[in-house]
Amino acid sequence: MLCFLFLVILILAMAEFVVGKFANVFIVLVNYIDWVRKKKLSLADQIITALAISRIGLLWVIIINLFITVLNPVLESSKNIYFLMAWSITNHFSTWLAAGLSIFYLLKVANFSNFVFLHLKRRVKSVILGILLGTFVLLLLHLVMVTGHETMRTKECEGNGTWKMEPRDTVNNTLHVAVFHLVIATPFFVSLICFLLLIYSLCKHLMKMQAYGKGLCDPSSKAHVKALQTMISFLLLFATYSLCVIISNWLSIWWQHELLLFSEVVGTFYPSCHSYVLIWGNRKLKQAFLSVLWQVRCWLKKWKHSAP
Repeated sequence: MLCFLFLVILILAMAEFVVGKFANVFIVLVNYIDWVRKKKLSLADQIITALAISRIGLLWVIIINLFITVLNPVLESSKNIYFLMAWSITNHFSTWLAAGLSIFYLLKVANFSNFVFLHLKRRVKSVILGILLGTFVLLLLHLVMVTGHETMRTKECEGNGTWKMEPRDTVNNTLHVAVFHLVIATPFFVSLICFLLLIYSLCKHLMKMQAYGKGLCDPSSKAHVKALQTMISFLLLFATYSLCVIISNWLSIWWQHELLLFSEVVGTFYPSCHSYVLIWGNRKLKQAFLSVLWQVRCWLKKWKHSAP
């Protein structure tokens, strides 16, 4: 029964890995070709490209961990700290670049007369870069906590043969979990705040349009709706991912491998599927993607007619 469950988990993980890697590599290639051709790349495309690169790394870390855990559990304890550090780094860039994209949508699309907002709107590139650089403090804090926590667990297991929960261990676990939740929750709530502010901006804009007796299909309203559609899909996938990561962290403490692996597979939907949302919401990426699909369709038709 367990072998069958592990087989299903590996098949699902591989499918998510292939689908997610294709989308992210596609984003990187299209934007790279566009950059070579025009010698410049918009800020949105820069963020999306960096996000795609981070997700390629995140998917590799997740799939390698799953295969090691399922196929060779003996190596799991020895690779645990290295995997956690690699996951912490790739996950940090993946989540915060996505949050930076939400901030970009807010500053570019929303309309507020507040002086501070207008000041940030004029310096959107500096704002996003400053936030991303500032989050390195959270990354360093998380890496320090991961290293200390896993080193302590390894020494306990090597010394006693079993890991016993002592008062000092309880304090360390509590602190580790608190930092872990902070690292996971912060970019999600930043994106959620951007989403709510964008809704508020749209409501104010629609009220203004109605007061002046103008239509509701103006460019600003369309830009708001398009940004909200992209952000709401991101928030739903991000919420699922964050919940799965938190559950996986608790399950790893109690060594519940089957549920842990299943939770990780469900969480992988976020870095795999959200890239397709970004492709569909970006005109250049969407046109390139449809062009590729059309070429694949034509090739399949030719192959079908040429087959005996």
